[in-house]
Formats: sequence, structure tokens, C-alpha cells
Amino acid sequence: MTERRWLFGDQLGPHFLDHPDDAVLLIESRAVFRRRRFHRQKAHLVLSAMRHRAAELGERCRYVRADTYGEVVRRTRDRLTVCRPTSHAALDLVRSLDVEVTPARGFATSSAEFAAWVEGRGKRRLLLEDFYRDARRRLDVLMDGSEPAGGTWNFDHENREPPPRQPTLGVDEPWWPTEDEIDDEVRHDLDRWERDGDVSFIGKDGPRRFAASRDEALHAVRDFAQNRLPTFGAYEDAILRADPWMSHSLLSAPLNFGLLDPVEVVHRVEEAYRAGDVPIASAEGFVRQLIGWRDYVWHLYWQQPRSYRRRNELGARGTLPAWFADLDHEHVDAACLSDTLRNIERNGWVHHIPRLMVLGNYAMQRGWRPSQVTDWFHRAFVDGYDWVMVPNVVGMSQYADGGVMATKPYAGGGAYIDRMSDYCGGCRYDPKVRVGDDACPFTAGYWAFLDRNRDALQGNQRIAQPLRGLDRLKDLDELRVQERERGSRAP
Repeated sequence: MTERRWLFGDQLGPHFLDHPDDAVLLIESRAVFRRRRFHRQKAHLVLSAMRHRAAELGERCRYVRADTYGEVVRRTRDRLTVCRPTSHAALDLVRSLDVEVTPARGFATSSAEFAAWVEGRGKRRLLLEDFYRDARRRLDVLMDGSEPAGGTWNFDHENREPPPRQPTLGVDEPWWPTEDEIDDEVRHDLDRWERDGDVSFIGKDGPRRFAASRDEALHAVRDFAQNRLPTFGAYEDAILRADPWMSHSLLSAPLNFGLLDPVEVVHRVEEAYRAGDVPIASAEGFVRQLIGWRDYVWHLYWQQPRSYRRRNELGARGTLPAWFADLDHEHVDAACLSDTLRNIERNGWVHHIPRLMVLGNYAMQRGWRPSQVTDWFHRAFVDGYDWVMVPNVVGMSQYADGGVMATKPYAGGGAYIDRMSDYCGGCRYDPKVRVGDDACPFTAGYWAFLDRNRDALQGNQRIAQPLRGLDRLKDLDELRVQERERGSRAP
């Protein structure tokens, strides 16, 4: 009996094998794409990455194209092991198939290390900042002895600059991979599946923008560290209409496919800082995202009860409208929202601020059901997985967990978008206006959100001041009528 490591499509790097010559099983399940409408480019990227890995492994890999995972596993004669999968559903599946599950890989903090950190907290909140500092010390990343490099742990105050007054940031575009015969085969198969009526997608096909192999992923890391990391920190929260990539790394997809280990990436970032090529604020800001926030989200996904994904503390009951779900940006007048949907349609990706303060902010203001918003984010983004989107959307974006992830709702009006982007100057809406034909849907929506959820948010001191401001709005009744009539129409 051959011992074989079963790799899911998000476990594709060498660190998911015990030995370089391990035998491998990869299963391409058509049912995964038939059950839900994913972005076309996400489907392409997943299949391309899996097939590239199979080609690298050669005869050591048994690559099976089937309808379901179960039908393959049940008839195999190999002894299978699998690294802990990244979702509750996948873990349930492998356990039901009696496959041996080994500890999770691909994260900087192990489950045992996180459990020890939680136990040490006692009854204190599981704060990201404390978790991040613990990870920095334990991994010895950006540390000068026992002190943080640069003299402080957190350079957020330097990493919130509005965009410069120019069309683009002025840095090199990211390195783009070159498609090959595997990509051609994937595109042919997806076209055929659509013609046959087996699957349907959202978004448009296009050139592959993200790494699908280990070599491509390592090339992308080097390119980012050399060309865009120096300006990453200051403008990581800024948006420019003509520059969707800014200084972002585009490494979230290859990281979430398991092509890269986060520890090797932060070491490359630290090397650039130590060489004097990157300011500490940029290096720290990126390291915080990777071994701080990314690992924090992963562990909270498993630490919280399974019912967490269904939490809806603000009682949002609205249905995700078709124009939003299908990325119909052409019928949206609000410049920031239209452009964000357009970029997702074209690329299956936007960076974290459009996700949080445009898409998530708008959904929360409108009171759309958090479970529907979470599912959409999972399907629409090339880097979206269950463990990524459940905490990020339910907790961070929609405040549906009542404050487990965030100390206050990430709700903001048009003033925030005006300050952090160049959208508002060319928009038909005015971010300073909340009632009338020129009323910004984000400004109006912000006050309508506070009004609708006043009782639920009343005890939160971080939002007490704007709640008191509701009583000073002379046009509150008019705003309520306006926003009820707007409903789920495209703004």
C-alpha cells in the first residue's frame, strides 16, 4: 500500500509535504464549481495552480479529475494523509472518509501556540495587537534584541496617508506571469463546461494576474520587495482610480493557495529593511498584515464556535441585490462603488480598503444579510476562502458578531472616501450632502445606519459621539424617507 499525501487546492507548496519525494494525490472536483457561481478568474487560477503543481510533481502525483472528492478517496487503495484542511466543511469531509489528518501548515503561528497564547490571556480580549507582538517576538521578526526594530511596534500613524495628487502612485506595475499551455487547457475546459451548462460564473475572463506556481510566486515576492514595498506603508489605505494595484503585493492568492509560506515572505521583507532598501514603516505594515492579521483571522475562524458564521447581531435582513451580486457596475453612478465593482469584474481582486470601506461599508449601511455578503466575498475574490471571509466579513466588515473582531462598526460616510481616494471629484454625488438629488449614498447611508441601529450601538463608547450627533440632524426624518425609498436600488 502506497502512502500518499492528499493535497487540496490551497495546499500546493513544498511545505505541505513531509519529504520532497512524497507521493501525492490531487483531486479536481467539478462539483465544487457547479454548486456556486465563482468568479471566472478564480476558477481559472485554482485549476491552473493545481495543474501546474501536478506537472511539477510528475510521476509522483496522481491527478484525478472527478465529480466529487469522495468518489475518488473511497476507491483508492493508497493510505492517505492530509494536512488539516482550511474549512469546517472540508475537515468534516476528510474525517468522514477516515483520512488521517495532520496539523495545519501554511501559517506562522501553530494551533498549539495560539492555544497557549489564548490560555495566557485569561479573561482578557484576544486583541490583534497583543497577538502580533507575541508573534514578532517568537519568530524574531523585525526585532533588535528584545525591542522592536525602529523603536516602536506599530507604525499605523505613518501608514494612513491619503493618496498623492496625481493619477497613479508612480511605481512600477506588478510583475505579471506569462500564461502557458496549462492556462490554455484550463480556459478551454472552463469554456466547455459553460457551454455544456455544467457551471456558470460571475466576472470576466482575462489574463492571469496572479502566481499559479511556486516559481512564479517566488518571483512575485522578489518583485514586490524590490519595486513596491518601499512605498507600501504610507499609501496602503489609499485608493487611486487609475491605479488599482498601487503598492500592494498581490501575494494574497499565492499565499492562500499555499504556494508561499508566510514566514519565508516576512524574512524576505526584513532582509529588504535591513539592507536599507525599505523604510521601517513599510516593512512593519506588511509584516503586520501577514503574521499578524492573516494568522489572527485563521485562528479565530477555528477558535470561535461554528455558529459564528450565522451571527447577525444587528438584525440585518436585506437581500443582496442582483446588480451588486453580478458586478453590474455600468448601472451604478456612485464613482467609488462603480469602479470597485468594475475592478472585481476584470480582476477578481481589489485591495483591503475598497473591500472594507466601499463594498463592506455599503453592504452594512444597507442592512444586507451578513451570510449573503460573506458568501459573495468568498466567490467573487481570487483569494477568498471560507476561513478568510467568515471572520473578515461577519466580524470586521459587517459587525455582525457584536464586537468580537472589531471594537466598533467600520461604517463611514463619503468624507472618508473623499479623503482617502480621488473618486469624489468626478462623482455625480457630493460627499458633503446627505439629503437630496446630490446626496452621497455613503454619507446618507452612514446616518441611516446609525439611526437604524441606535439601540444596538448605544453602549459602545467608540461611537457615542456620532450617535449623539443624530439628535442634531434637522433633516433626519427626510433622510429616513429618502433611504427607505432608495432601498436596494443601484446608487
